[in-house]
Amino acid sequence: MRIVIGSDHGGYELKEKIKAYFDTEKIDYTDMGTSSIDSVDYPDYGKKVGLAVMNEAYDFGIAICGTGIGISIAANKVKGVRAALVYDETTAKLAKEHNNANVLALGGRTTEIDKAILIIKTFMGSTFEQRHQTRIDKIKKIEGNE
Repeated sequence: MRIVIGSDHGGYELKEKIKAYFDTEKIDYTDMGTSSIDSVDYPDYGKKVGLAVMNEAYDFGIAICGTGIGISIAANKVKGVRAALVYDETTAKLAKEHNNANVLALGGRTTEIDKAILIIKTFMGSTFEQRHQTRIDKIKKIEGNE
C-alpha cells in the first residue's frame, strides 16, 4: 500500500508521528511537506496531496492541518478527490465503505497520535461497498467528471 501524506504547520507534528509509525510498520509513503512548524498555507498542501492521489499511484492520501477542516476543503477542490475529515474509527470506516474516500483529513491540534493510528488502520482495513456507487457517480456528475 502506498500513501501520500502532507500537512501545514498546524499538522506538522502529527504528520511526523504518523511517519514514524509508518516507518516502524514498513508502510510505504511519500511526504509532500511541510517540513517544519513555520507558518505555511494549508491550501498548498491540500492541493499537493489531492493531485498526488489523482495523478500518481497512491492508494490514498492523508492531509493534516490544525483542525483538518481547511485542508479537507482544499483537497476536495481537486477533481476526483473525496477527502473526508474523520475523527474516530467509525467515521474512518464509513468514509471508505460509503463514500470511497481517497483522502483522510485529520486535525493536528485535535487528534492524538494513538487515535490517528487507529483511524488510519481502520480506514486501511475497510473496503468500499459497491451498493453506494450510484451516490459516488452523482458526486462525479456534480464535479463534471461524467
